[in-house]
Amino acid sequence: MAGLIPRQFIDDLLARTDIVELINGRVTLKKAGKNYQACCPFHTEKTPSFSVSPDKQFYHCFGCGEHGNAISFLMEYDRLDFVDAIEELASMQGMEVPREERSHTPEQQRKYQQAQQQKQSDYQLLEQVSRFYQQQLRVASDKDVAINYLKSRGLSGEIAKRFGIGYISDNWDGMMNTFAHNHQLAKQLIDLGMAIESENGRRPYDRFRGRIMFPIREKRGKVIGFGGRVLGDGTPKYLNSPETRIYHKGQELYGLYEAKQANKNLQRLVVVEGYMDVVALAQHGIDYAVASLGTSTTAEQLQTLFRTVNEVICCYDGDRAGREAAWRAMDNALPLVRDGVSLKFVFLPDGEDPDSLVRQQGQQAFEQVLEQAQPLSKFLLENLIAKVDMTSLEGRASLAESFQPFLNKMPASILKESLINEIANNFGTGSEHLAKQLSQASPSPAQAQAKANTPTRTTPARLAIALLLESPALAQTLPNPQVLGQLDQPGVSLLTELLEICTRSPNINSGQIIEMFRDRVEGKQLAKLLCWEHQINADNAEDVFLDSIEKLLNTLVEQRTELLLQKGRLNQLTAQEKRELQALLNEQSL
Repeated sequence: MAGLIPRQFIDDLLARTDIVELINGRVTLKKAGKNYQACCPFHTEKTPSFSVSPDKQFYHCFGCGEHGNAISFLMEYDRLDFVDAIEELASMQGMEVPREERSHTPEQQRKYQQAQQQKQSDYQLLEQVSRFYQQQLRVASDKDVAINYLKSRGLSGEIAKRFGIGYISDNWDGMMNTFAHNHQLAKQLIDLGMAIESENGRRPYDRFRGRIMFPIREKRGKVIGFGGRVLGDGTPKYLNSPETRIYHKGQELYGLYEAKQANKNLQRLVVVEGYMDVVALAQHGIDYAVASLGTSTTAEQLQTLFRTVNEVICCYDGDRAGREAAWRAMDNALPLVRDGVSLKFVFLPDGEDPDSLVRQQGQQAFEQVLEQAQPLSKFLLENLIAKVDMTSLEGRASLAESFQPFLNKMPASILKESLINEIANNFGTGSEHLAKQLSQASPSPAQAQAKANTPTRTTPARLAIALLLESPALAQTLPNPQVLGQLDQPGVSLLTELLEICTRSPNINSGQIIEMFRDRVEGKQLAKLLCWEHQINADNAEDVFLDSIEKLLNTLVEQRTELLLQKGRLNQLTAQEKRELQALLNEQSL
């Protein structure tokens, strides 16, 4: 969790990190005035619009609007979460990431420590169980049944080892006899979904029996659950771990850890339905497949996929169930689709699955199938067109109406604009008018970005904040910034907070300031102002900043004068307030 890393450490880490050096290690930058520029790594463009400022320690793309500091760049470019990005930066600087207790009371601190200890214990226990299953594949009395099954599916010992595949005999307590040494361990195994409590009061028994075992690993390789494939005619054919305190199937992807281990420069991921599909594809050289663990591909899973690669192909059976699963995945993906990422769909012939197809036809044939995958836009378009009569005006009007909810889910992008044009083109005459209507309901990328980057109006507070973000040292020019806190005007409380931060830390940079507001609503406002092209050059920045502060102070005087005048009309002024009012009126008359 982000809050468990001390704020001071994050500030120090950003201070030691040169954002130009960091980004240049991934994207070739060229000097452009006092900044550096390149073609944006987050969307496709021919003319460089991606700018990196060494002074601000901040990057911004004037094309797609992506912006942030060194941490944000690693999160977006390397597709890391916040904690992983911190750890990556720390490793580059040879620093160890410290942790602090976030709790405010001894009881909360105790509960947090217990939860962390419990999690580590869970990981360790499931890792031991996984090694036990792998050992059973070598030593169980009926191991030949399992080995022959894996060989019949074309799997080698090497691939079984890579995925940690194991086996458990068809006994009620094979695993429990090994690990449930006491009541506490038995309870832990039940909580982790590895055992089931008996209804007749007897000891718990194994959930998985007589099955090939597939460990499910989270992003760092820790075992969090299992999938078991039955041998013989038992049901269900596949049995999965239930939801537990460390395993949430809608957030995990089977095989993702193994795919990242096998491909240091992973470019594409194929989403399939089962464990055996993932393993069989890896056996035949397609080591970039993952499975969605028995669920429709969720928004959380899709987000993980897009953080990992730019191209995702969902590979489903061609039957009704497969197409319905694809439709749900497409619908979940719409809010996540942006320029530079690609979601495609491919449907296999009846009776085929990735496992059978790759074993029969090999890697090259399967990858040729993947090359025929249908882009999300075409998949959506064809499915909606199939539901209406395109030969009638009513049918075509219905098509436009049915598209709108899907368009509304999509963020502004070139892809969205292209899709709008494609829809309109199906109408022949009147297509330009329809495209205009759809675009008005769904703003274009340029419109959305212009709106995102432009403050609604220039106010002294906004201008002062923007200049302060660019040059935090400006705070040192004010003798008494706290007095602004008395002013009741939008943006002033944020300006006052920034002035206090910059006064307290004279050497702070823009990237560090933005990081302090990462989880706050004001963070987006500050990033917006930091990207604002206000046309004030550095030579005039201090004068304009002081002028903005003076305007705010004048407004404060006006507010105070008006308040005292109102009290005077009601004969409620104290002697001291009378003297203050007289002084204010005299000052304003000069």
